[in-house]
Amino acid sequence: MNPSWRKPVGAFAIVALIVGWCVLIASFSATIGRWPILIQLVFYVFTGIVWIVPLKPLLLWMETGRWRVPR
Repeated sequence: MNPSWRKPVGAFAIVALIVGWCVLIASFSATIGRWPILIQLVFYVFTGIVWIVPLKPLLLWMETGRWRVPR
């Protein structure tokens, strides 16, 4: 069995996604810093979970080469 090129590319894409998401959220820190603490908490918890959404299709692609589960 030959190793797939999708796994290293997918791993790089995951790291790029995390770094890009962190930079995007951090760019709003001046505005978010003026919000009440509880609103900030909700925002950061929400944005800390949302970045996981694109991982399912990416991980599926890494394993199978398809973006969606076949029906």
